[in-house]
Amino acid sequence: MDAAELERFSAGYAAAWCSRIAASVAAFYEMDGSLQINAGPPAVGRNAIETAAQSFVTSFPDMIVSMDGVSMREDHAIFRWTLVGTNTGPHGTGRTVRISGYEQWTFGLDGLIKESKGHFDETDYLRQLDAPDAPNSAAKR
Repeated sequence: MDAAELERFSAGYAAAWCSRIAASVAAFYEMDGSLQINAGPPAVGRNAIETAAQSFVTSFPDMIVSMDGVSMREDHAIFRWTLVGTNTGPHGTGRTVRISGYEQWTFGLDGLIKESKGHFDETDYLRQLDAPDAPNSAAKR
């Protein structure tokens, strides 16, 4: 994949997240691809990836995922992103979060993602969700 193709692919991936249609996100992965978020267990296969994506869509129904950049590094790509959304899904805190992170992608022979290892600052994410003025905040308990 050349630089222009990678840029188009990455822009489409961000747009799929913004569509809030989890199946659209999963379509960027090989049928047996995997998505791992931080140190969590990987979601393996499109159905599992769709479920993982749906959890974010449900938690942040207004989320916007912007592409901050993409680059090739040896045998993988680095997709840098920022997510902004309000946690108004079931049991949501009503808090708006803004987190940035990256995914390290390995592509399969068909040009889709074979493996994605996602990373973001989970401590900052949880802090934003559980700010002292948030409903049901641990600080208020």
